[in-house]
Amino acid sequence: MEADRILVVDDDARIRQMLARYFEDHGYLVTGVPSGAAMRVELTRTRFVAVFLDLVLPGGENGLELLKEIRATSDVPVLMLTGQDDVTDKVIGLEFGADDYIAKPFHLRELLARLRTVLRRRSPSASAGLALVEEVFRFDGFSLDVSRRKLTSPLGADVPLTTGEFDMLLVFLRNAGRVLSRETLMDLTRNRNLEAFDRAIDAQIVRLRRKIESDSRAPALIQSVRGVGYVFTGRTA
Repeated sequence: MEADRILVVDDDARIRQMLARYFEDHGYLVTGVPSGAAMRVELTRTRFVAVFLDLVLPGGENGLELLKEIRATSDVPVLMLTGQDDVTDKVIGLEFGADDYIAKPFHLRELLARLRTVLRRRSPSASAGLALVEEVFRFDGFSLDVSRRKLTSPLGADVPLTTGEFDMLLVFLRNAGRVLSRETLMDLTRNRNLEAFDRAIDAQIVRLRRKIESDSRAPALIQSVRGVGYVFTGRTA
């Protein structure tokens, strides 16, 4: 069986080579490209298990805009790499659907651990040890198949979810009617590696509301509890 493939999008050839050597030593196949144009080509012809995407690329390209492009057609895990450690950039990245956000300079062992965490959360067997148990939640016409990590809309269409969105929705469904603080949500979604700032959780919830609420500006399913956190008020079956 062929090894899992990773796409590295970074204009620094040294970083591409360093990541290729390290991750290939750990059993992955790595393709490195220096630009968004090259990224688009690779994504159309190869299936990748994850993308490492630099925030700042040459020619005025913006990694966040490229992330937005990826999310328009794919839910492949994306780990943002950046020389900036700015909270605003992190929140925007999460809003656009990044699975993780790693500041340069980074330790390769930490990057590998972050990747494995994201992929483990994407694996069906990662759903709280329920790989052998069929678990399906139905709410407001939606259906979430946990083992397949698949959300279906009331009209029967697939609703793509990022890793963070899936984990967040699953936590809400398993704790329907219970008010959850942001810290609790961080713990239950295993997102401690995103750092414990409130806006990271808020960004994930904003994105999730856009996908399941009739009106995300007046949410009826995921409601805010002022000064505490959030509660899922939909009826589940």
